[in-house]
Amino acid sequence: MQDEALSTEARWYVVHTYSGYENKVAATIQKTVENRHLEDLIFDIRIPMETVTEYTDSGSKEVERKLFPGYVLIKMLMTDESWYVVRNTRGVTSFVGPGSKPVPLTPEEADALGVEKVVVRLSYDVGDSVKITEGPFEGFVGVVSAINIPEGRVTVNVSLVGREMPVEFEFSQVVLMSK
Repeated sequence: MQDEALSTEARWYVVHTYSGYENKVAATIQKTVENRHLEDLIFDIRIPMETVTEYTDSGSKEVERKLFPGYVLIKMLMTDESWYVVRNTRGVTSFVGPGSKPVPLTPEEADALGVEKVVVRLSYDVGDSVKITEGPFEGFVGVVSAINIPEGRVTVNVSLVGREMPVEFEFSQVVLMSK
């Protein structure tokens, strides 16, 4: 670990644990971070979960399940100290990566796992009048008919030659008309 270039940016790493020890590993690392004041090295610990609806004879119920049993995700700065703390936690078998070299998740992989949820707050909603600020429809006014948060797009009904026409824009291309 000594000869590796140490990270200067917090990244998500995947840690392999004994099956069934995910919660214990996460709690132990969190406790170690608090006790040793390592909040500036280890920022977040997650166990990816999904909510599943189970249907049985007695009805249906929602159950939380681990998406990846035996794995814990940790957002941390990779230093000798942070590596040592995580690697030597009881129940941790290894970091995911070749040999003893941990490989961080790419931003795309972290997004796909949903570990970093981005909250989008818009000043407008469906039915609001908005003004287009960029592109070929710049200066036009329309009414929001749909909002697609995952794609970052909004559909606006724009009046063109006396006809209403739905046009898609990026969130940043429209602003709320003052009421």
